[in-house]
Amino acid sequence: MGITKSEIFSTEQNQIATIAKAFAHPARVAILQQLFKLDACICGDLVEEIGLAQPTISQHLKELKNLGLIKGNVEGTSVCYCINEEVWQETKQLFTTFLNQDINLKGQCC
Repeated sequence: MGITKSEIFSTEQNQIATIAKAFAHPARVAILQQLFKLDACICGDLVEEIGLAQPTISQHLKELKNLGLIKGNVEGTSVCYCINEEVWQETKQLFTTFLNQDINLKGQCC
């Protein structure tokens, strides 16, 4: 497998790419949507709501948590998850800036 050479890209470019990878899987998108929909910490409900096996959900939750998009609190034997609002706002700003680059083009391209 090739080397990504991520060190030659800016921190912002690496952040966008990493978060985009998380959004690239429909299960992670569904998890985020469910967390927003309920606007509360969710424990075991994700398996029932999304329809994937517990280990699969756990793996996707781990990816989202590693990125900081969600946070979890241990309650007894379960971990409850919710959106990390601070990181979500930073992510929104990062993608808004990136996606709005075309605003000043005004049809100047071929």
